[in-house]
Amino acid sequence: MTVTIYDVAREANVSMATVSRVVNGNPNVKPATRKRVKEAIEKLGYRPNAVARGLASKKTTTVGVIIPDISKGFYAELARGISDIATMYEYNIILSNSDENEDKEIRLIETMLGKQVDGIILMSDQISPGLREEISRSTVPVVLAGTVDEKGVIPSVNINYRSAAREAVGHLLENGHKEVALVTGPLDTTINRDHLLEGYKDALRDADVGYDQGLVFEVEDSYDAALEAWHATDRRPTGVFAGSDELAIGVIHGVMDAGQSVPDDVEVVAFENTKLSRMVRPRLTSVVLPLYDIGAVSMRLLTKYMNNEEVGDPTFILPHRMEVRESAKFND
Repeated sequence: MTVTIYDVAREANVSMATVSRVVNGNPNVKPATRKRVKEAIEKLGYRPNAVARGLASKKTTTVGVIIPDISKGFYAELARGISDIATMYEYNIILSNSDENEDKEIRLIETMLGKQVDGIILMSDQISPGLREEISRSTVPVVLAGTVDEKGVIPSVNINYRSAAREAVGHLLENGHKEVALVTGPLDTTINRDHLLEGYKDALRDADVGYDQGLVFEVEDSYDAALEAWHATDRRPTGVFAGSDELAIGVIHGVMDAGQSVPDDVEVVAFENTKLSRMVRPRLTSVVLPLYDIGAVSMRLLTKYMNNEEVGDPTFILPHRMEVRESAKFND
């Protein structure tokens, strides 16, 4: 049977209000009484009901985290940053996968609110009108992690993805490549369409190189899709900027299947710098997304909103950098 606060009060011969004060750390309890209540709690194995306590305090110290796919290293590192800061501030996490499905994202927000969470951190490929409307109706703060709000209204934590793409492609062009390909996931997502593709175009303009649609490979964001796309093309660009580590690895294996080598024949720069970038050979030169930091800062930002602290600009842009490894030859 579930042990209740009433059972503890009866065992310690005190009121339920006294038990509640002890459980919540209220100092206005005599030491002897506090000792008696704690002994009763230990004896009965009582565990405070977080939901009931939340109803009384109007807080559950629980945060909902909605991510597209925890099996991907990108989201796993973000989630770790969120978790560590949540623990530091004594918040529990309810973690759910949306499977990159807008309807499921909306349902999960509704579910989180039904569980009386104090705030929500959301990672999504796209803030659709429906999702935006659901967020606007939320009764608790919502923060986006690694997700761009084009209108700059929803609090968010990111890097400057367009600038990072421009820098990565610029390095390849400076290395003397005349044809640099972009291998990216679906271009109906905000980051791919408005940031990686536009940053790619920016770098081409900087180098006075014309934009060639035939050098843009839009594929599903997976190793298999990138490998298949490389096998299917007649074009043989000597430089490649890939929108994720998995895409970059697919390209590298496609290059090798064609009897070429990386980086001697084709140089590849990735975008993410997850653990995969260090496990593949040759190791990936990559734009470093501070994934852990994005998650950590998102959670800290959420705590400020939950505690009604003053927050200035709701859009946080963290610094990025390039990690040079063996898949591309850059001069110092």
